[in-house]
Amino acid sequence: MPPGILTLAADKVTLSPANTGFMLICSALVMIMTPGLAFFYGGMVRVKSVLNMLMMSFISLGIVTILWVLYGFGLAFGTDKGGFIGWNGDFAGLAHIGLTELWGTSTIPVYVFAVFQLMFAVITPALISGALADRVKFTAWALFIALWVTVVYFPVAHWVWGEGGWLFELKVIDFAGGTAVHINAGAAALGVLLVVGKRIGFKKDPMRPHSLPLVMLGAGLLWFGWFGFNAGSWLGNDDGIGAVAFVNTQVATAAAMLGWLAYEKLRHGSFTTLGAASGAVAGLVAITPACGAVSPLGAIAVGVIAGVLCAMAVNLKYKFGYDDSLDVIGVHLVGGVVGSLLIGFFATGGVQSKAKGLFYGGGLDQLGRQAVGVVCVLLYSLVVSYVLAKAIDLVMGFRVGEDEEVAGIDQAAHAETAYDFAGAGGGTVGRKGPALGEALTKKVDA
Repeated sequence: MPPGILTLAADKVTLSPANTGFMLICSALVMIMTPGLAFFYGGMVRVKSVLNMLMMSFISLGIVTILWVLYGFGLAFGTDKGGFIGWNGDFAGLAHIGLTELWGTSTIPVYVFAVFQLMFAVITPALISGALADRVKFTAWALFIALWVTVVYFPVAHWVWGEGGWLFELKVIDFAGGTAVHINAGAAALGVLLVVGKRIGFKKDPMRPHSLPLVMLGAGLLWFGWFGFNAGSWLGNDDGIGAVAFVNTQVATAAAMLGWLAYEKLRHGSFTTLGAASGAVAGLVAITPACGAVSPLGAIAVGVIAGVLCAMAVNLKYKFGYDDSLDVIGVHLVGGVVGSLLIGFFATGGVQSKAKGLFYGGGLDQLGRQAVGVVCVLLYSLVVSYVLAKAIDLVMGFRVGEDEEVAGIDQAAHAETAYDFAGAGGGTVGRKGPALGEALTKKVDA
């Protein structure tokens, strides 16, 4: 994600109403991804904890928004401090930013860039929540979000996208978040899992999705919002690069869905709706870093490879014994790694930058840069996330009690249930229940 669209020094940059409106729409699209993620994850859990799963995403909208305004934007995109972090006092509280002050050399206001990036910051910790379904305290999770975005997401966003960030200066390509969002969240999920452990009944009790229609709805909202996520990351579309990112997003997602379903059919004998939804998300994840570097044909390759490899990776939790409830590691960590590394093979050198991958005559140079970005973000997020989760666990306990976990977190944490069947059948049955029951019994006996 560039800090601004590059222009010639002689050109006078002015605010573009078209690009500003476009970026506000893209920001709204990225925002809708967090509720979409909530539905996607919520449909995959059991009935007894669906509300908790929804709330684990929604609470990120509240916490991260406030922290972003207070200091997050300044840490992520302020003036570089040694390549690791940024800071700009004018960004604190967004208090000293002019209404039409432009972001860098782009044609959009700082306020627009700030709110667009805010939506990325919101959804990234929400992604982690899927790995922890059914078993963590809501208060502990809320505290983890606040600490994690402060010491992990804000610095990593600066490394990758902030001018002066060390991965930015290394020319690691991450168009819209393969490292900063997906590898970051996937590695964090693994770090927290090492602290909280497995669900009661893991590998023994059935833990099937309670509502596949909700899963499909969530996947559809994610797919829809992802166009803003990717196409908006060029901060405008004066040169057509945003349009290429949009096309590649659609193409790779379609290819990944087909790749996942093909693998699933060969391995398990069925085309499942859960597989279709998961495959689509895997494609979205993988193309995120690459959508400004590859051609549509390259996007097909990225999608198919990611779809198959992520479908294979979700089974690793049974082999290695970690309880990644909703496959955050298998989809987001693996998909982010695959998409980031494949740039080193499929970058054409003709879209966002002149960097070429191995298959386009660029040798191994860009692949090496991508590998450095992948490994460093993964290890930093894994280690720091583990330390944060361990500290929270020691201070207040990260996990709910056994009785609450078995009964379901919804009642214990939120005093609600997702579905109320007490009035099933309505008033008619209430008034004429016995007669209707006798009539149905006679019909069945007949």
